[in-house]
Amino acid sequence: MQIGEPVLRGKAAPLSRQEIRSKPVQQLIEWMRETMRDAPGVGLAAPQVGLALQIAVIEDRPEAMKDLPPEFLAERERKPVPFHVVINPKIRLRGAVLTFFEGCLSMPGFSALVPRSRIARVDFLNHRGDAVSLQAAGWHARILQHEIDHLNGFVYVDRMHPRSLTTMDNLTRYWKNRPVAEVVHDLNLDLASAVGQSASPAPRHKR
Repeated sequence: MQIGEPVLRGKAAPLSRQEIRSKPVQQLIEWMRETMRDAPGVGLAAPQVGLALQIAVIEDRPEAMKDLPPEFLAERERKPVPFHVVINPKIRLRGAVLTFFEGCLSMPGFSALVPRSRIARVDFLNHRGDAVSLQAAGWHARILQHEIDHLNGFVYVDRMHPRSLTTMDNLTRYWKNRPVAEVVHDLNLDLASAVGQSASPAPRHKR
């Protein structure tokens, strides 16, 4: 689903343990994993495939990082994240707010600087319906915040610094792999004017 679709702007419905363990939902999870990998992406939420369900899949594979400079990875605290499923999540944010470029499969071809908390603690159900508590830092925490936003009707453009919005071609041409502090300076951004927080509730879509 691309930005503008109503399903991306409503709060997704939770699932029961029985529903999670059902064959249709298990098939959906597998399909979402394949779709995420084919894109390729590091996360995918059910509203992005047209289903208003509180399911997201996340995976950040080593091959996605092999051509990135070590200092780029270190600044973002980006490390491989094994595949996992997040259902009915409740998120709590901690730590400093850090700003990096993000993109989204629901708005291809663009990227922008988005402020996110460095640490996220998430309580959720996994693909078996078991309760899980996870504390993530760095890029993993950012992915969780991005995908959980989707489950609450937010996309990254609601959080971004508007002046930083760029095409992917221009991101590569001008900003890619540069320290964020330099980008902020060159764009004359005020990081104190961060837009929203990922824990904010989203309005339910009215039909």
